Amino acid sequence: MKFSLSWLRAHLETTATVEEICATLNTIGLEVEGVEDPGASLASFRTARIIEAAQHPNADRLRVCQVDAGEGFERVQVVCGAPNARAGLHVIFAPPGTFIPASGITIKAGKLRGEASGGMLCSLRELGLGEESDGIAELPEGTAPGQSYPLFAKLDDPVIDIAITPNRGDALAVRGVARDLAAAGLGKLKPWLAETVEGRFETPISWRITFPEACPWVLGRVIRGVKNGPSPEWLKRRLESVGLRPVSALVDITNFFAFDLGRPLHVFDVNRLMGNELTICRGAGETFTALDGSEHVMTPDDCVIADGRGVQSLAGIMGGTESGVSDGTTDVFVECALFDPVTIALSGRRHNLHSDARQRFERGVDQALPPAALEAATRMIIDLCGGEAGSVVSAGAEPAWQRQAHLEFARLETLGGLVEEPDHAVHLLEGLGFKVRECDARHVVVDVPSWRNDIATPMLLDQQPDLPPARAQAAAEGAAAIDPEVDLIEEVLRLRGLDSVPAVSLPVDNAVPVPAFTPRQSRVASLRRQLAARGLLETVGFSFVALEQAAEFGETPTDLHLLNPIAADLDQMRPTPLVNLLAAVKGNAARGYPDLGLFEVGPGFGPDGQKLVAAGIRSGHSPRLPGHPAQPVDLWQVKADALAGLAAMGAAMEGLGITTDAPSYYHPGRSGAIRQGPKLVLGHFGQLHPALLAARGIDVPVCAFTLYPDAVPEPKRKRKAPPALSTFQPLKRDFAFVVTADIPAEKLLKAVRGAERNLIVAVSLFDVYEGDKIPAGHRSLGVEITLQPMDRTLTDAEIEAVCDRVVAAAQKSCNAVLRG
Repeated sequence: MKFSLSWLRAHLETTATVEEICATLNTIGLEVEGVEDPGASLASFRTARIIEAAQHPNADRLRVCQVDAGEGFERVQVVCGAPNARAGLHVIFAPPGTFIPASGITIKAGKLRGEASGGMLCSLRELGLGEESDGIAELPEGTAPGQSYPLFAKLDDPVIDIAITPNRGDALAVRGVARDLAAAGLGKLKPWLAETVEGRFETPISWRITFPEACPWVLGRVIRGVKNGPSPEWLKRRLESVGLRPVSALVDITNFFAFDLGRPLHVFDVNRLMGNELTICRGAGETFTALDGSEHVMTPDDCVIADGRGVQSLAGIMGGTESGVSDGTTDVFVECALFDPVTIALSGRRHNLHSDARQRFERGVDQALPPAALEAATRMIIDLCGGEAGSVVSAGAEPAWQRQAHLEFARLETLGGLVEEPDHAVHLLEGLGFKVRECDARHVVVDVPSWRNDIATPMLLDQQPDLPPARAQAAAEGAAAIDPEVDLIEEVLRLRGLDSVPAVSLPVDNAVPVPAFTPRQSRVASLRRQLAARGLLETVGFSFVALEQAAEFGETPTDLHLLNPIAADLDQMRPTPLVNLLAAVKGNAARGYPDLGLFEVGPGFGPDGQKLVAAGIRSGHSPRLPGHPAQPVDLWQVKADALAGLAAMGAAMEGLGITTDAPSYYHPGRSGAIRQGPKLVLGHFGQLHPALLAARGIDVPVCAFTLYPDAVPEPKRKRKAPPALSTFQPLKRDFAFVVTADIPAEKLLKAVRGAERNLIVAVSLFDVYEGDKIPAGHRSLGVEITLQPMDRTLTDAEIEAVCDRVVAAAQKSCNAVLRG
């Protein structure tokens, strides 16, 4: 919504500056989006008169002018190339130091072809105010030199642009904005009363409404003998200030009232209408040509205004070309109606038509204003175009918009947070047009003005006995939820300014703030950091993939198949993020980047529902270093990634075991499952199946892992004790055990670890050997143990005793034999 300062002052008696007005608008909720002040950039330009104009001695196309530009510039020499520069001409003068908007240069005093020049004589184009011209601007005869050109041309009228929320249809009028500013204490609202124009004849056109749901009330009157033509300068300037192009006096008057009072109007050329009746009805498939030249096919959901020939206006949005006014119009019919906001909004959206009328009707207009607005428009048409008015004709009736709202003064503090004197709160509401019906020290009851459609009111069910039961129940629930009191509280708060509401801290429940992250979120964050620290890049992929790709990584239930996918190859919910990571490997390898390390933490979907999955993948080879040739990625790297991720999530690493039952998309002999206990699976790792890679056309080694963060048990939270650090040196001992090939190394390590828990602090596998020195079907496992005494140095006998217990435990658990 735009308006000029002078237009605002036509309704608001105030001496406030533009800055003060903008600050108040922002305070009361009418946010200022911008201020255009064309006069500010032209402040240095002044009116002047050419005293003499002589031919330049050194240039055929230049003239040396003696210029009188008022005080300080009574006689200044200016070299000018304009062909119309002549003695006695009144012009626009730019003294040295003036910035020229059109060219972007700053005028300096100097010489042109040997003659001094102390300024510039300008065209309107150079000021950014007109089109290209061959000469300088010519001002009216008798213009006094030395005047500020913006003041002389009445350009000192800033234009303010404010943002209007959908509920504030009343603020789409200059008078509505002025009313808000006056209520906020920034001046006094000037009285406005439309002059009644008596009809001199019976209007020959009548109204008929067959679509009352869309139009409950319409008025109109004929004005005959008008002479259409250009609007006066004051009207043109006001419309141009808000971005409207003046068309003709009759059209400009309707546009003026749309902005001035927020009341859209429309004028028909009586001589282009057929019949003596206008009907407001539903569309019936007619083709309608709007004033902007676009064609539209009307539907039964559209509200139209039709004569005997057909549709002449898409009601409340835009008129038609067949009955529009022109320079030859002599008789007009002025229409002023109320239209249903929802019907207007849906029709405008359906036909993609935007207009100032639609903007106002779909937000709600003043429901009591039509008679006064019609009188005001009639008076302006007669004043500017002449003619005489006929009687007012109407159909329908004024809606029952009257309603009341109440305010408990205590609620201003308990709900709004502001302590306000009751008398002042009532004064603010009265400034907005609310009329006090009853008031005491506790509460006030007011009548809501006709222009405030945003002040809610509960639906009165006893006045609508024909509502269906379901609609009645919904209306009752809505009525219970809508409380007009909160709207009155809002009005008082915004007029006082929300900045005046004191800040109150929320109550503190605990001295120690509650953690922002849940334990699960913290574990996942630690997992991400750990995987990134190991050189993997995090990715984010779609949760839906191609069905055939998803089938390679797990089950694809039909209830996880998308019925309306965004693409034909994204029609299945993924079972694991590995689907996306493998696709990334393929795409990068095809572009010459086969060596990758990626991971994603995201959802996976299966028959048991959705679960969080952390997946990582490594492909290609390691970097080549001096003395270390590139090595293909292997399962040990991804196993280390998976175990590091589990450690970051706080998994009990001592209780983890490795089994060989990885999913089918892993290599059956080069993969494993990470378990805690016999049943709880925490993840999988290994080399991906060669057949899977071959089907994708991937010819580089690829290994991957998957972890299930939600399956990791939360560690028991114990009070941390000081670390038990020993002052004695640790001891290491190596063992080589011969076991049958079917004995997992993990089983042997677990047995060794349990042989002496008080002294053995670490057990690791350092060698696996199978060869001719080992019996067939057997292998040798090299195990290193670390002994850490806490209170004394171990004797040789004590060390040997521990070693004997380790051998005995290995023999008992795995039938292991110490290799000789």
